[in-house]
Amino acid sequence: MAKDGFIDLFFGDESGFSLIPPVSYHWQPKNEYTKIVPIRSKRLNVFGIMSEDNRLFEYSKIGSIKAEFVINSIDDFVTKTRCRTIICLDNAPIHHTEEFNNKIIEWRKQDLEIFFLPKYSPHLNSIETL
Repeated sequence: MAKDGFIDLFFGDESGFSLIPPVSYHWQPKNEYTKIVPIRSKRLNVFGIMSEDNRLFEYSKIGSIKAEFVINSIDDFVTKTRCRTIICLDNAPIHHTEEFNNKIIEWRKQDLEIFFLPKYSPHLNSIETL
């Protein structure tokens, strides 16, 4: 339906970025120890909504993403839709809060549907490649 222009199909997901990389495994000379001092930094978190033809809407904030932030992001996104639109999301707990479920009913009235992908199937979410 999306390829034939009957609907707009988007995929949504959250991610985060930090200027300080996580402590990871690395190579070191045998019998020598390498000291790595972890440093914490503020994390930039994003919620993105992307179509298969690479139309991207991104919403960012410093700090953790909660249901309210995703709801506000989708509320903004729905004002920019031009026809019946579907957003495919994973099953993150923030997508299943009472507040989020209540908004699904309101979004339907604005021609926006939320479709939950099957659990443990990130390969079906096109925004994962971004």
